[in-house]
Parts: sequence; C-alpha cells; structure tokens
Amino acid sequence: MRIDILTLFPGMFTGVLNESILGRAQEAGILQFGLFNIRDYSANKHHCTDDYPFGGGNGMVMMCQPVFDCLDAVRAQSAGRPHVIFLSPRGKTLTPLRARQLSQEEHLVLLCGHYEGLDERIMTQVDEELSIGDYVLTGGELPAMVLIDCVARFIPGVLGSIGSAEEESFNDGLLEYPQYTRPAEFRGMKVPEVLLSGHHANIQKWKREQSLLVTRERRPDLLAKAALTKADRAFLAAHDGGKTP
Repeated sequence: MRIDILTLFPGMFTGVLNESILGRAQEAGILQFGLFNIRDYSANKHHCTDDYPFGGGNGMVMMCQPVFDCLDAVRAQSAGRPHVIFLSPRGKTLTPLRARQLSQEEHLVLLCGHYEGLDERIMTQVDEELSIGDYVLTGGELPAMVLIDCVARFIPGVLGSIGSAEEESFNDGLLEYPQYTRPAEFRGMKVPEVLLSGHHANIQKWKREQSLLVTRERRPDLLAKAALTKADRAFLAAHDGGKTP
C-alpha cells in the first residue's frame, strides 16, 4: 500500500513513519509513504496557504489553490485513482471495521487541515471525511498518524503475528482481556493458574470472560452493541446480579 500525506508540517511525521512497526513495514516494502508540503504548491509569492474567511469569523481558512495543486501532483504520480481522506472532527468516527476496509485500498491520500479548516470547495476533491474522536486538535497531522497506524495493522505482513490484530480491543466489540508474561510470580502477585495450565479451551474461555468483565467495568456502552452469546449473557448475569444488557 502507498499512503501519501498532504500537510503543512511534514516534519511531524518523520519519527512516526520511520520507527517501530511502520518503519519495518517500509523496509520490507509492504508500505510506502509520501510526504507533500502543501506550502510548496502555493502560487503566492509569500507561499501563503490561508486567508480570512468570507463573512467574517475567527481564524484563517486554508485556500483552494495550494491544496488543489498539491492533490493534482499526487494524482499525477498514481497509476490508479487514490482514495482521498480528509481528517476532520466533523467526519465519521474511525472504527476497526473501517480501518480493515481501508487496508484493502492500494493508495490512500490523507489531507491534513489546519487553522479553522478548509475552503469548502476543496471537499469536491475528497472521497471521505474521518474523525478519530469527538474533540478538536490543532491540525489533522496527529489524526493522520493514528489512522495510518490503525490501518497498517490490518495489512498482511505488517504485524509479526497474523492473529495480533484480531485479538485487540474492539475487534469483536469488546475490550481486550488482561495479559501476563514471565515470571509467574512477582512481588507476591501471581499469574492466573488457568494461563499456566496449558488447557487451550479453558484459557480461551477465561480470556472471553475477562474481556466481558473488563468491558462491563470500563466501557459498558460497548456491551449493548456487542454480539453476545447466551453463554456470555449467563456469565455476566452470574457476576452482576442479572443486570447485564
């Protein structure tokens, strides 16, 4: 997959894209990243990319010309039609399902806004708006990094284990179960015996039950939407006095 990022601050991505899992994915040729500085495409002699909004209002708005020309340059280098995403708090919330779907794309283009937003005419060039949460940041760079990391996990070969992305929080509507490693006892705290038993079925049952308990404690709203089995509901009922959703 190729991911191109259109931003006013390309330096923000250097460490993120070249370290850890994303860095290794690049070295292996699984991921390719391109950084495009929108300011480089400004026709203004001062390389301005923003102006005052028509109708008044606080702050500045990113201008059409630099963004359009930058997008044109990216598309000219693409063999096909890339999927263009604008990172925006007014977009639909990024979910594991959407991230998995985006991982099937061959070419993503991420447009990072700044200031008070974009000239609305730029949205004619955008395929999708996505948000990482109901809050506002100073720009789209951090959301773009989150999206890249989230999507990359579903691309074969990026993670060391094919099952790693499947067992993370939210993939089945629940939060992840507790994890332990060696030693089996540390400062009087012991690893649950079931995890040391080698009994696969019992271990899987324990993991599922722990996911249910953790989700009920920390994100009870998720239980209302999760695909719970009769066994799940019975377990929760036995541990909360019958108050499970």
